[in-house]
Amino acid sequence: MMKIDIKEADKKPGLAVPFLFSVSAEELGAVHEDYTFEGSIEVRGEFSATGRGYRISGQISCVKSFVCDRCLEQSSQQQVHEFDEEYQQRGSGYREDDLDVNYFDGDQVDISPMIRDVLLSDQPLNNICNADCRGLCLKCGANLNHGDCGCDRTVIDPRLAALQQLLTKK
Repeated sequence: MMKIDIKEADKKPGLAVPFLFSVSAEELGAVHEDYTFEGSIEVRGEFSATGRGYRISGQISCVKSFVCDRCLEQSSQQQVHEFDEEYQQRGSGYREDDLDVNYFDGDQVDISPMIRDVLLSDQPLNNICNADCRGLCLKCGANLNHGDCGCDRTVIDPRLAALQQLLTKK
């Protein structure tokens, strides 16, 4: 899938070697029931040999399509996610108990699991079309982003409801 050949970095220690991948969300396994990724997901970055291992960094660019949790309208959003990870070859003579390092076997590093994890973990808990989304009217269900519906949306504290009854009796 998205495999980086480390032999190229070993030829030029310390120098960054660029890479570019373009995959679909299905190929990556980045499928979620609340949203989809439109088109291809572009992964661009560079890797280099650090002497002890390999540093892989870059950006993930994608377009997320979802239904807004506030106004229930279909929306899409351009996203860019950064990543910067350390990789170390298994059996290279260093201790393998460092939790900040990813381990791999052979001459290629498969970055697909890391890209999927970064992409999915960087998603917000709520899918909101924009920060100023006003949502739906609680009384009539009109989308308040398109204009005011005219409903009285005053919310009265239930602890003060008895006082409200006194005011309406007059």
